[in-house]
Amino acid sequence: MNEKRILVIAGPTAVGKTEYAIEAARAFNGEIVSCDSMQLYKYMDIGSAKPSQAERSQAVHHMIDFLDPREEFSVARYQEMARRTIDEILSRGKLPVISGGTGLYLNSILYDMDFAGASGNPGLREELKAKAAAEGPESLHRMLSELDPDAAERIHPNNVKKVIRAIERLEAGEGRVRPFDGNISENPDYDPLMVCLTRDREELYDRINRRVDALVEAGLIDEVKKLTGMGLTAEDISMKGIGYKEIIEYLDGETSLEEAVDKIKKNTRHYAKRQLTWFRRYDRIHLFDLSAYLTDQEAKRGFISWLEKKL
Repeated sequence: MNEKRILVIAGPTAVGKTEYAIEAARAFNGEIVSCDSMQLYKYMDIGSAKPSQAERSQAVHHMIDFLDPREEFSVARYQEMARRTIDEILSRGKLPVISGGTGLYLNSILYDMDFAGASGNPGLREELKAKAAAEGPESLHRMLSELDPDAAERIHPNNVKKVIRAIERLEAGEGRVRPFDGNISENPDYDPLMVCLTRDREELYDRINRRVDALVEAGLIDEVKKLTGMGLTAEDISMKGIGYKEIIEYLDGETSLEEAVDKIKKNTRHYAKRQLTWFRRYDRIHLFDLSAYLTDQEAKRGFISWLEKKL
């Protein structure tokens, strides 16, 4: 096998990345490296749809379930840890299978993003404050959504200070870079085979809706209660994830449970749409339509057969 070869399995939430990554890892002597900004947190198993213990027993998983949700975490730290893990897997002659839907984290693996020396920009900060005062906080949040959808998901539009800081970090190089404009170089250490799993939109949205119902049934509300009991609040980055922030609103009496669940479904569908837009912009990515198959088993066989020809 190519000593630089890595397999990237991307795609929108609820498309089936976990099970297909496991299939690939088992078929090609691989180990899975998570590229999900929520699954790295401990105690957040349900809302993050973290691989179950049964799933983890089928393939080695890295970069999940290790970080205290009260601890700060950066893309720079993810990049360092993920690349070190990938290099270690390659050194053992195995295939790193990068699986997840956080585009910013994937960029940090695939591109030479330099996080050193970035700092705030007072001039930009004052300009953004003026924009918020003149046009309202939503104008800044829309700006952030264009630059980094993941950050926009985590930060409430009314939290102007955090929105401004996020935009500052992006402009300074601490956050998302935009490799799609050709101004950033690919990481020469890896030779990625990139696949984006897709499904028919209605099928994907139905899977999202059913997953949200299943997460609530599995104990999402109690999980959020446990986390708030640990001192976490809606202001913690770890609690900005879809599923957690909406349940906090319910627990705070701001919405009914039905409204919170509906909001989780809607926000997840919107996020899935943004994820697809992000992944389709990679030049070398292959879109693999799981809806083209009659059954999941046929889709898995087709997926593995396609990988055999490419790896």
